[in-house]
Amino acid sequence: MQSKVLFITPPFTQLNTAYPASAYLKGFLEAQEISVAHSDLSIELFTSIFTGDFLHAIFQEADALENYHYPKVRKMKALYISRVDVVIKFLQKQDIITAHKILEPDFLPLGHRLVNVNTDIKWEAGDIGIIDKAKHYATLFIEEIGDFIQANVDEFFAFTKYAEQIATSASSFDQIDEFLSYQPTIIEEQMLDILVAKIETHKPSLVCFTIPFPGNLFAALRCAQFIKQLFPDIYVAFGGGYCNTELRSLSDPRIFEFVDFITLDDGEGPLLKIVRFIDGNSNSNELERTYVLENEQVVYKNKIPNTIFHHKNLPAPNYSGLSFHKYVSFLDVVNPMHRMWTDARWNKLTISHGCYWKQCSFCDVNLDYIGNYQNTTAEDLVNKIEKIVKDTGITGFHFVDEAAPPKMLRALSNALIKRNVKITWWTNIRFEKTFDFELCKLMAASGCIAVTGGLEVASDRLLAKMKKGVDIAQVTRVTHHFSKNNIMVHAYLMYGFPTQTEQETIDSLEVVRQLFEKNCIQSAFWHLFTTTVHSPIGKNPEAFGIQITGPAFEGFAQNDLYHEDPQGANHTKYTKGLNLALHNYLNKAGYNKELQHWFNFSIPKTNHPKDLIESFLSPMATTTE
Repeated sequence: MQSKVLFITPPFTQLNTAYPASAYLKGFLEAQEISVAHSDLSIELFTSIFTGDFLHAIFQEADALENYHYPKVRKMKALYISRVDVVIKFLQKQDIITAHKILEPDFLPLGHRLVNVNTDIKWEAGDIGIIDKAKHYATLFIEEIGDFIQANVDEFFAFTKYAEQIATSASSFDQIDEFLSYQPTIIEEQMLDILVAKIETHKPSLVCFTIPFPGNLFAALRCAQFIKQLFPDIYVAFGGGYCNTELRSLSDPRIFEFVDFITLDDGEGPLLKIVRFIDGNSNSNELERTYVLENEQVVYKNKIPNTIFHHKNLPAPNYSGLSFHKYVSFLDVVNPMHRMWTDARWNKLTISHGCYWKQCSFCDVNLDYIGNYQNTTAEDLVNKIEKIVKDTGITGFHFVDEAAPPKMLRALSNALIKRNVKITWWTNIRFEKTFDFELCKLMAASGCIAVTGGLEVASDRLLAKMKKGVDIAQVTRVTHHFSKNNIMVHAYLMYGFPTQTEQETIDSLEVVRQLFEKNCIQSAFWHLFTTTVHSPIGKNPEAFGIQITGPAFEGFAQNDLYHEDPQGANHTKYTKGLNLALHNYLNKAGYNKELQHWFNFSIPKTNHPKDLIESFLSPMATTTE
């Protein structure tokens, strides 16, 4: 009898769109004539929690546990219970009639977030502004309930992650194992009820969990634990980004109480071999890139040569079967670029596999998802785009490449225009000089509305040290080209890179200030540098002037490393000031304030002239527009 596979995306991932892993693997396995179903347990659980009936149970559970945090929410519980179904339906559909209702003075309870709502936000005129304002208020209302749940009934609960705190840097399995021995929370019980219904509907012989982030691990383990207890004949497999980066040195056998297979890197080959093994058509020595338990020991099975399925030969992701009507659009941050992650619906698709640059010293360039670059053709991509639009009814695309190649973006843009395929799209890029004004204009004509890219440290010395392959002048010109073509630009910013000084941090902030002021970028986010075990820095820390201090590996996960930076500044002290400045720049404010204004301790004056960014732009005026 041939296996039937059920893919599960465990709670929680993005709530406005489907995580793409299960769709990719469903498309592949069905092309191999294997029966596949998939479920986004993340959105299924979220929409079952935020109902009047379940919220009533939440308040009862808080009473039973004798937890009394957020008394204001408890005091108005009847109003929360009576409004939550209306609010969730509005966040799914966003109709103008309900928007007006939500904005009525007494409709929503004024809890701890709504009472402090920013009334200075300038909303667009007409129905769009009314819907956006209602969406913002509705989001704050839902977040108030989320705060109550986390404080009173389930400390692990959050909107886009679950129990992340015990899965991050979990070098030992001890704490995770301990929490798995506890009784499930009311949230977990609801998740398990939904899981049982899916299993009874689809009757799989293999359940596969994709675990993209640390905030998905515990929910996947809780589900797997339950499957082993209630459905002992069903096989369980784990894979995905968390496994690929964190579990490459796995030796602790305890996780195999809950799971039969853990795969690394691209899932197509390993899953095909697992299905053949389950069906009795091969033995365990034929498995590829897969951990199993043999004689109470963790064994890595990797038949060489691997079965390679090249990116250009893979079928389109198959999103059919997911509950697209359940996804919600949140509006917690008004910045137009930030809201793209949480608001509109997007089909997620990769243009290429891996990264064509694969040089950055802070990146996991040694791992397959970065280092194994594979391309396809523009015609193939547009064929997949048309199929996905037909499956989902959604014409928005987020190309989730590590860095989309400029040549492919040119070819894709031309193909979309030539075939008259109307989509809206955005992607991640490197700010390289190939993105001249004409290419950006072509991309905009084909439907591109935004790009994201790494400006990182905004210091030429450090950009060279991290092998980024760009400098500030080049970033300025490229972002200017995009912005002049009405393509929004989001910059990933980094501070705390090895040997980064206080002066370089302040100078970086000045570069960011000027880029915002000149409208080269419209959005950004600061990340504090972290060393990872798979990066060039993690593999050779001495060459970058840092010392690795832990954590000690204890058989389970290994990725983030702790380090000391004797030559660098005390980086964490700048976090609050950097974020405060950025918050203002995002809202087109604070450009004229001295950088010292954002910090409550003395900082050096910037070494950059006030016209640094303008000087990089001035020679372009007669040649690009």
